[in-house]
Amino acid sequence: MTDQRERDLGVWTVPNILSLLRLASIPLFLWLVLGPEADGWALALLMLSGVTDYLDGYLARVLDQRSWLGELLDPVADRLYILAVVVGLALRDVIPWWVALALPLRDLALWGLVPLLRTRGYTSLPVHFLGKAATFNLLYAFPLLLLGEGEGVVPTLADVFGWAFALWGIGLYWWAGLLYAWQVRTLLLSTPPLPRSERGR
Repeated sequence: MTDQRERDLGVWTVPNILSLLRLASIPLFLWLVLGPEADGWALALLMLSGVTDYLDGYLARVLDQRSWLGELLDPVADRLYILAVVVGLALRDVIPWWVALALPLRDLALWGLVPLLRTRGYTSLPVHFLGKAATFNLLYAFPLLLLGEGEGVVPTLADVFGWAFALWGIGLYWWAGLLYAWQVRTLLLSTPPLPRSERGR
């Protein structure tokens, strides 16, 4: 019944369109930050990305437009946006490179667990609340850090609060990663492996 409902909805649901727009805006953000260094427009785009990140999940629930594509697009858009932002801000020397490397390294470590999940018939684990909280903190941190590039009271406050959100976000991001790894360990211990012929179906 769920599969039929998703086929009826199709790909072009409102939440999916918002996620696709967020993905499409990534190159624009990088160009704004690294090309003309139009920080005001880049800041506005980051804020818009944070709004659409909230809206796509909210509308999926309210409009009953949940789909397997939406569950895939939302976290992919979040991770790619965060990766693009940290690389762009690191190239601009807004943040140090250890921050830019800390986030994708966690994702690489988790991607290494996917082959283990496939042995039990899974391709991913449900999104954890801590992961959402980490993303929330990071999506607030980066606009504030970009705003903190100026001089005066407002940029100084933005820089302070931006780093507070960033450090909490990084900590929660890795904590969520450790919980995912623990879930994978539990799954491997509690679930018998599938025959090789059935893996990846």
